[in-house]
Amino acid sequence: MSEHTPDLKARSPWSNLHNLTSIEIHPLDTPIETELQVPGSKSFTNRALILAALAAGTSNLQGILKSDDSYWCIDSLKKLGIRIEVKGNSVRIEGSGGQWPHQSGKLYIGASGTTARFLPGALAAAETGQWTIDASRSMTKRPLGPLLDALNAIGAEIKTTNKPGYLPITVEARGLQGGDVSISGSISSQFLSGLLLASPYAKNQVTIHVTDPIVQHAYIHITLDLMQQFGAEVHHDDNLTTFTILPAQYQAQSLALEADASTASYFFAVAALTGGTVTVTNLNPNTHQPDVKFVGVLEKMGCRVRYGEHSITVEGPAQLRGGFSVSFREFSDQALTLAAIAPFADGIIEVREVEHIRKHESDRVQAAVANLRRLGVQCEEHQDGFTVHPGRPQAARLPSYDDHRVAMSFALVGLRTEGIEVLDPGCVSKTCPTYFDLLREIGIRVTEK
Repeated sequence: MSEHTPDLKARSPWSNLHNLTSIEIHPLDTPIETELQVPGSKSFTNRALILAALAAGTSNLQGILKSDDSYWCIDSLKKLGIRIEVKGNSVRIEGSGGQWPHQSGKLYIGASGTTARFLPGALAAAETGQWTIDASRSMTKRPLGPLLDALNAIGAEIKTTNKPGYLPITVEARGLQGGDVSISGSISSQFLSGLLLASPYAKNQVTIHVTDPIVQHAYIHITLDLMQQFGAEVHHDDNLTTFTILPAQYQAQSLALEADASTASYFFAVAALTGGTVTVTNLNPNTHQPDVKFVGVLEKMGCRVRYGEHSITVEGPAQLRGGFSVSFREFSDQALTLAAIAPFADGIIEVREVEHIRKHESDRVQAAVANLRRLGVQCEEHQDGFTVHPGRPQAARLPSYDDHRVAMSFALVGLRTEGIEVLDPGCVSKTCPTYFDLLREIGIRVTEK
C-alpha cells in the first residue's frame, strides 16, 4: 500500500468526507473580509478527556473538538467502561478514579498520536487489567519507544507485539511504583506529556529528568496546566528539565476548552494570501498553544496583526515579503502552512529546526518539497527543513499523503492559482472535519470530486 493511499479505517463517523476523491480550491476575485469561530483545540480535548476519565467524579467539558482523533479517544475510553455522554461540543464523563471498569479488551485509536502517547500510562497505572492498543497504518510507523521505556522504568509492564518501540502494544496493568526516570524530549513532547499524565497515580513520588531539549515546550505547559486544574501537584524547574510529581488522584472538573490555534492559522494564511482581513473571534491571544506564534511569521511577511481580548485579526499586505529564515521548532505544525504561502512572497524563505516532523503522519519535510516541485516552485530540502524560492505556482494535483496538515496547507495555494486539486481531502477529519465547510462559509469556492 503506497503512502498516497488513504487508511479509511482510521476515519471516524464524525467525518462526512469519506467518499471524496479530491477537492479543488478556486482563486478569489476579491480579498476575504470575514470573522469566524474555529473548532476546539485537539491538544486540550484529548488531554482533558484522559484526565477526566482518570479522575474521581463527573467532569463536564465544553468546546471539545469533534474530530477523528477525539472520536477514537472517546471510543477507547468507552471500551474501558467509562460512561461518556456527548451532546454537541460538550461531554459529560463519569471518571474511574484510576481503575478501569472493563479489565480487558482491544482498543483501536486510529491515527491519534495524542491517544497513542497518553493512554498507555493511564492504563498501566491501574491495579489490574490487560489491554491491547492498535492503530492506523501511519500511527504504527510513528515511534513510541522512549515513552514505553520510561513507563516501564517506573513499574509499568508494556510490551510491543510487532516491531519494538512501535504500536501495537499490550499493557498489563499492575500499578506504577514511581521513582526516578529519564526521557527524551527531542522526538515528541507528547512522550513527556504521556509520562506526566500518568505519574500522579504512582504509589511513590515520580521524578522525571529530560535528557535533551524539548521540542515544543508550550505543549508541556498545556499538560501541566490541565493536570493542576484536575488536582495534581507538580513541581518543575524553569527550563522544564526536571519534574517532581507527588502521588494524588485527579478530581473531576467542569472546564471550557480553548479554540484550536492550529486550525486558526490556516484562516490567517487566507488573509495573508488574499490581502484581506480575517478575525478569529474565539481565540485567546495568551494561549499556551504554540501555533499562535505563526502570526509572528505573518508579521515578518508584511501582515498586520491585531489582538483583542478573545480574538486575533490578521490583515494581509498587497505583496507578501520574504528574505528571512525562521525556526519552527516550537510551532512545527505550521511549517507546512508557510511552505504553501512562501512562493507568493518576494524573497527566499527558509524553514529550520523541524527535523522531528519527518516522523509525523507523513515525512512532512519531504511532502512539502515534493508538492512544491509539483507546483513548479524551486525549493531545496534540508535534513531539518527546506528553502522556498519566489515563484508562480502552476496547476497541479497534489497528494495529501494521508496527512491532514498537508491537505489543509496546500489547499490554500488554490486561492492564488487556478487548477489546484488536493487528493484524498478526507484526511482533514483527523483534526478538522469541517475545514472545507469553513472555507466555503467565508466565501471560498470549493469543488468536491
